[in-house]
Amino acid sequence: MIRVRAWAAIPALLLALLLANSGIGRAQEGTIPPGTVITLQNWQQYKQFMPDGVQALFAGKYFWKFPPDFRMVIGPTHSYPLPAEYLKNTEKYSGQVKIIDLPNGGHSVTGYVAGIPFPNPQDPLKGWKILANMWWDYIPHLQCGYDKFVLVDRFLSTHEETVLQVYRRTGHISDPGQPIDDPATPGIEFTEYLSVLAPEQSKYVAQLSLYYSDPTRTEDLFLFVPALRRSLRLSAAARCSPTVGTDFTQDDARNSNYNGGITRFQSQWLRDGKFVSLMNADLTQAGDLTKIYRPVFFPSPSIGSFEVRDMYVIDVRRVPSEAVGYCYGKKIIYVDKQLGYGIWTEAYDEPMRLWKILYAFTFAQNVPQMGVIGATNEWMSVAYDLQSQHLSFGTREGSRPFGYNEQCKNYGGENLDDIKMYSSTAGLNMIMK
Repeated sequence: MIRVRAWAAIPALLLALLLANSGIGRAQEGTIPPGTVITLQNWQQYKQFMPDGVQALFAGKYFWKFPPDFRMVIGPTHSYPLPAEYLKNTEKYSGQVKIIDLPNGGHSVTGYVAGIPFPNPQDPLKGWKILANMWWDYIPHLQCGYDKFVLVDRFLSTHEETVLQVYRRTGHISDPGQPIDDPATPGIEFTEYLSVLAPEQSKYVAQLSLYYSDPTRTEDLFLFVPALRRSLRLSAAARCSPTVGTDFTQDDARNSNYNGGITRFQSQWLRDGKFVSLMNADLTQAGDLTKIYRPVFFPSPSIGSFEVRDMYVIDVRRVPSEAVGYCYGKKIIYVDKQLGYGIWTEAYDEPMRLWKILYAFTFAQNVPQMGVIGATNEWMSVAYDLQSQHLSFGTREGSRPFGYNEQCKNYGGENLDDIKMYSSTAGLNMIMK
């Protein structure tokens, strides 16, 4: 009777919190209750919601690991509906999308116009359909802003870079008032422009990637070299080369930490699951490096609370005919079901040893005429190189938010909507002039 009265004296809310942090709430609900604080002491109670790479960071198995005072606070799960235009295009065009087999053993599609190509991915080729959905997930057609990259070596020495980024979707567009295909860039579906602004010794180094509307056509990569005052076309095989000196390769450097296209890769669906992700962040803090756990460069609770989200887990590999000499043996990617966006990635080398752990947190942001969008280029990302004991961390530069669509016409006094300057090889030749 004494025990019963003691329990009865505990307020209901306090009792709920006690049960939640003991793991009982998680077992009953199949999730992690909001308010739970995950630490190095209790993380194993919640490991079913952690990708393998995150479990490795908690367990301290490698050079990069969470510090003793690490805390991950769990908040409520948010819903970020996809834009109406993107969903309208999905309904209108997805029924005509067909998969075709390629001579290299890979696959491509015919009939894709815009929206989600496979809104209900099922077998056959369920994993590859999820990969195609991720490749064409919704993003604003123009994203612009300044990135901060921090490169850390095994001695914990740091090197910082400031980079101008202009990413433009020029085909399969699903934004109000925009054509599905931009007539100014015929045959091109996506362009990536990066230019180093600091440090001074690297200033004016820039690269431009062009991805074509025909998925079977190999992308082009151009590099502007200040010492030569001209641009060079790099080999199409240079997909494992570093992006502006970081641990991100060319095949990592896009949303979802996946930039390899759909025709040279096969993808197998492994399972569905619920995994933590950081989605709803305080954007005024996102560029503040004092809010990051050092030296592992992982966001602290002051940036935002994590939430449990439904995800697909897929195994992505080069098709066997093109796998020899490629840097990655496979990537395990955890794809947010609602957004079609890859959040966590574990990259393995050719002998299938774990090489890199990557995260790509996309922060919800208000986009003009679109409302609050879940998958934006308001981001935070890391590549942990476990073998070389390096890491590369990227996020927005300082407190300046990213710009989207028409906001890029006057971004800090610059017109970053200039297609010739930021989405064509002619623009590279205008650098330093």
